[in-house]
Amino acid sequence: MAKKSVGPVRREFTPWENPDHPPFIEFRNVSKKFGDFTAVRNLSLKIYEREFFALLGGSGCGKTTLMRMLAGFETPTSGQIFLDGQDLAGIPPYRRPSNMMFQSYALFPHMSVEKNIAFGLKQDKLPQAEIDDRVAEMLRLTKLEQFAKRKPHQLSGGQRQRVALARSLAKRPKVLLLDEPLGALDRKLREETQFELMNLQEELKMTFLIVTHDQEEAMTVADRIAVMDKGELIQVATPSEIYEAPNSIYVADFIGDVNLIEATVSEVSEDGTKLHSTGEGFLIESSQTTEAAPGDKVWYAIRPEKVRIAKGQGDAGAFNQVTGIVWDIGYLGDVSIIHAKVGADNRDILRATFANVSRMVEDPITWDEDVVLSFDRDAGVILTR
Repeated sequence: MAKKSVGPVRREFTPWENPDHPPFIEFRNVSKKFGDFTAVRNLSLKIYEREFFALLGGSGCGKTTLMRMLAGFETPTSGQIFLDGQDLAGIPPYRRPSNMMFQSYALFPHMSVEKNIAFGLKQDKLPQAEIDDRVAEMLRLTKLEQFAKRKPHQLSGGQRQRVALARSLAKRPKVLLLDEPLGALDRKLREETQFELMNLQEELKMTFLIVTHDQEEAMTVADRIAVMDKGELIQVATPSEIYEAPNSIYVADFIGDVNLIEATVSEVSEDGTKLHSTGEGFLIESSQTTEAAPGDKVWYAIRPEKVRIAKGQGDAGAFNQVTGIVWDIGYLGDVSIIHAKVGADNRDILRATFANVSRMVEDPITWDEDVVLSFDRDAGVILTR
């Protein structure tokens, strides 16, 4: 029988699944207060060597504060931070085995690319021969050899971003901290640079920690993601687990697009759970078991791409099937999004997406048409919080 997993597995690298594997970075009961405001609240987190880890959340969730405490730019109000087994308390930023790449890049405008990269190495008084070797290596890794003599103002945004990255990596830190590193790039360049970052991290076998509010960016680059809200960790898991098995309404709603259906538990058995939707007025049969008891209110989260849509009325008595009327259609080129009004009085909206695999579509679905929407028993997740 073929092995199943939640979403695709990018590589066989899962040290977090071994309870005896020592963490490379560890936050132990860390809190940070600014006056009466608590930015980080009693947070504990383990990050492993060679991991590409993402801190993801909206503005003010505490992700940047957490990174700044690791870098030494902020001091925890309480708790401890360890890096490679060393307690970082009292160690200034310039003596920590980490380097931080800022969103603004902070390049020296009067210096060439190669001199920008060499700056930190000269500050550390490394031999000139070693400096030259490291600068050459960074230029090669970041594909900047032909731009070595240029000044920052002579470069594109993506090239300046790579200079900042090369300068951060030149000192060979134990961990590279990336604070919204791609925020200034346009969408296409940002997507290309995400894969460059992944390949670079894999080649250097370093630990990368990235702070971002961009869900797609975190999902693309990271081995694991920590979703944060109001200074707390809501869920820490792989990108596919975060997307396919969110542990709460917050995570399900924050990551990607989702239908959140309020429902009441009608039956729980070893074979799964039966729900009755509150607003849409249809039955949901799930293969998932739940701790909720019959009569409890829950939410059923299902991604739009898991919802099938077809013309017609369907079988009103079938599970996981509801009739509706097409209210809106969005054509995005690669996919189409359909919003259908469902329920007894057509008050509620259920979203479905499908890939446009053919250029020509025979008898396409259009506005105000009667449709039937359906999904499999294992397509969604029951959430109790």
